[in-house]
Amino acid sequence: MAWNEPGGDKDPWNNSGRGNKPPAGPPDLEEMLTKLKESIQNAFGIKKRTPRPNGGGSGDAPSNPFAGILPIILIFAALWAVFDSFHIISARESGVVLRFGKFERVLKPGLQMTWPRPIESVARIDVTQVRTSGNKVRMLTKDENLIDIDFAVQYTVSDAKAFAFNVRDPDTTLGQVSEAAVREVIGTKTLDQVLIGSRGEISVEASAIMQKLLGTNYATGINISAVNLQGVNVPAEVKEAFDDAIRAREEEQQLINEANAVAKRLDPISKGQASRALQSAEGYRDVLIERAKGDAARFQQLVVQYRLAPEIMRRRLYLETIEEILAKTPKVLIDQGDGNNMMYLPLDRMMQGAAPGAAAGATNQPSGAN
Repeated sequence: MAWNEPGGDKDPWNNSGRGNKPPAGPPDLEEMLTKLKESIQNAFGIKKRTPRPNGGGSGDAPSNPFAGILPIILIFAALWAVFDSFHIISARESGVVLRFGKFERVLKPGLQMTWPRPIESVARIDVTQVRTSGNKVRMLTKDENLIDIDFAVQYTVSDAKAFAFNVRDPDTTLGQVSEAAVREVIGTKTLDQVLIGSRGEISVEASAIMQKLLGTNYATGINISAVNLQGVNVPAEVKEAFDDAIRAREEEQQLINEANAVAKRLDPISKGQASRALQSAEGYRDVLIERAKGDAARFQQLVVQYRLAPEIMRRRLYLETIEEILAKTPKVLIDQGDGNNMMYLPLDRMMQGAAPGAAAGATNQPSGAN
């Protein structure tokens, strides 16, 4: 059988029982739309238009393949409106509603309803998450020393609207404010206070300044939870000089401690000596007072006796005075009786001259003498 005879197996145009037709091309778009329209009409019970007899047109308007797309569009629009109008806001979030890009309201947690996009859109902001912003900067202390500080700021969102709209970039604003606050506090502290004893105080002061700037001045809707100084170090360029200053300070403190120890040891001794001198002075004062009282009483008695016998008391006082004076003088006076001469014997000089003479005589004595 020739290849071009009908029903022949060698007919190159015989493909899938199509006879002499060429292979089928891509499906016609109009045919696809027609089938889709018929399917939708069958699904929704829409009657199919029938053509009029005698080759006339249909009883209705002329057939349009795109007319069946409108119900589909309406159905999808309705589904989109339903699904895009209801929002479930969790307890950790706040929903910021924008109507055509402008702020409208804030949605509270729970099931909420809005107009579908593009009329209204919802931005969810987590208001319970603790966020962290860190920075490491070099600052100048009160005593003009450079110091590197690594700090971290923890914060939460207190006002979703302010956080979303009042500042363009909340994180950048927070970084600049936190650096300014820490610089302000560090500028009032010395290097020793920053390195040793005032980190907690610095954190509290910096947190208060940040909260005032972010909450009152800028209204960013940010609530500062904590400011942590993670690292406080001197720059590497001056570390050697700083170590020398630390050693000098330690030596100074050591000398101060040693001086305090010596002072504590000598203080009781000096206090004892002062107490003893005070007691001796008080005793001497009491002796003088009692002696003065005794002399005054004796003088009063002498006055009474003098009034009774003036001449006798005068001579007695004279003799007692001479006796007291001569008792302290190594001299001898011999009265010659009725004569006017008085013999004076300087016993003190005679005794001083006799001692060297005796010693010389003992030294110059001949060796053969008996």
